[in-house]
Amino acid sequence: MSEILFKEIGYTVEKLNSEIESGEIGLPDIQRPFKWRNPKVRDLFDSMYRGFPVGYLLFWANGLPDGHRQIGTDAKQRVPRLLIVDGQQRLTSLYAVIKGAEVVRENYRKERIFIAFSPKDEVLRVTDAAVRNNAEFIPDISVLWRGRRETTVKDYLDRLRTRRPVDEEEENRLREAIDRLYDLRSYPFRVLELSSDVNEEDVAEVFVRINSMGITLNQADFILTLMSVFWDEGRTDLETFCRLSREPTTAASPFNYFIWPDPDQLLRVGVGLGFRRARLEHVYSILRGKDMETGEFSDERRDQQFAILREAQAYALNLENWQGFLKVPLRAGYRSGAMITSQVGLLYTYVLFLIGKRDFRVDDFTLRNVLARWFFMTALTGRYSESPESRMEQDLAVLRDVPDGAGFAALLDSIVRDTLTEDYWNITLPNELGTSASRTPSLFAYHAALNLLEARVLFSKMKVSELLDPASKANRAALERHHLFPRGYLAKIGIADTRDVNQIANFALLEWPDNVHIGDQSPAEYYPRYAGRLSKEMSYWHALPRSWEKMTYHDFLAERRKRMALVIRDGFARLWQ
Repeated sequence: MSEILFKEIGYTVEKLNSEIESGEIGLPDIQRPFKWRNPKVRDLFDSMYRGFPVGYLLFWANGLPDGHRQIGTDAKQRVPRLLIVDGQQRLTSLYAVIKGAEVVRENYRKERIFIAFSPKDEVLRVTDAAVRNNAEFIPDISVLWRGRRETTVKDYLDRLRTRRPVDEEEENRLREAIDRLYDLRSYPFRVLELSSDVNEEDVAEVFVRINSMGITLNQADFILTLMSVFWDEGRTDLETFCRLSREPTTAASPFNYFIWPDPDQLLRVGVGLGFRRARLEHVYSILRGKDMETGEFSDERRDQQFAILREAQAYALNLENWQGFLKVPLRAGYRSGAMITSQVGLLYTYVLFLIGKRDFRVDDFTLRNVLARWFFMTALTGRYSESPESRMEQDLAVLRDVPDGAGFAALLDSIVRDTLTEDYWNITLPNELGTSASRTPSLFAYHAALNLLEARVLFSKMKVSELLDPASKANRAALERHHLFPRGYLAKIGIADTRDVNQIANFALLEWPDNVHIGDQSPAEYYPRYAGRLSKEMSYWHALPRSWEKMTYHDFLAERRKRMALVIRDGFARLWQ
């Protein structure tokens, strides 16, 4: 049998909370923010009250040197010896309810969890307005464990007596129920503690193997944990930025229509800029101050590496840089995140933007145009769709020999040209357009090209870019994807398979009233009524072959794919002008 990687230790709820406060146990960390909904927190306390088992906790002895603050509380006494790997939600629930502490929700806002208790029925409820007005309930059980037990019991009984009589026998029963709830501080927890010799990859493997939810821990999780220990302000900055990116405001903010990033995504941007790495495999060890040759840890080395990350992250979260970068996808013809199939590709483009601006001093005008061409290429080809870290590592590696800003721009443009070859435009791209997938890079590149070409919507005076504006909201989208060969018509001629009907070459962008009026008529029926609105230029934008309405369906698809590929190529050519 292999060496046992853990030991089993018994804890009570009181001891767990005490060691969180003292800094022995770090909370929160790996799975922050708090994801459980309040009814699930209530269920946890109900199970404990009934004496049911509620699972184990998995800790990791981190082996970090002393001298820094712990995670999760205001008392800054020591570095946590133990980090929570599994059971974060349960441990956070225990601490938040018993200590009356706030939790950080997935929207990065803080809130208290209020659980109520009815001693008469021995029922726990999530506190709401009805519960607060019901004298049978203690509306916030947290007060029982915060030095106000007797006062709480007295206040509860006094309030109850204003609503109904309470004799001595019932009072004793009510007090006994409250005492049983209070005694949850002695509830036993089974804790498995992983040795500090276990590395982060093995910890993640242990977690996945024993966690029934099958959640996968990644390297970003461990680095965010490390930030909570040694640079909690940095992690808080990431979370604040992510929260503000989701909140529209008239003030300067990171809000945008392209991406609502999560902390681990922005962490990758900082790491990419600071360390020129996309793989986080070794960054965790580097930030711990580990010498990759000797395996020894150094406080000085750790501080140096965190200083690099601190500077890079500040640059990445700078609003001028962020908002300046968001003009890149706009320049490339992309109007919103709805047109982007890879957030990773967008963020890796941001890394290159920051490197070009900070490290190579490329002027804003040149940088925006170079990165617009780069982003269009990566979005169209799905450059970062498979093994994105490995691909980005390669892209970062070729920058090592670049001498200056001109070399930076020339290198990226060279990669773009080498990727978008004649064979790509004439063979690969038309084949990629032969799909019925509703979200495909080639389709959105076609829409981006229409924006770049300042194309008008089919049969309309409105520009595509105007009707794709993400700020426009209505009950029904102003712009719809219209079947040029309507579904009902195709069914009549024996073409009913969804993969055939929903070929992207069968779709055109149309204002929704026109889409409604066309209905299921054949192209030969409805097109003559709209032919007067169709110019030669509009036929080109929408890739319509001559006499397309009379073509067989499959011949039409084959011809239109070629023309759509040409429109994409022509739109992309605008980025070189």
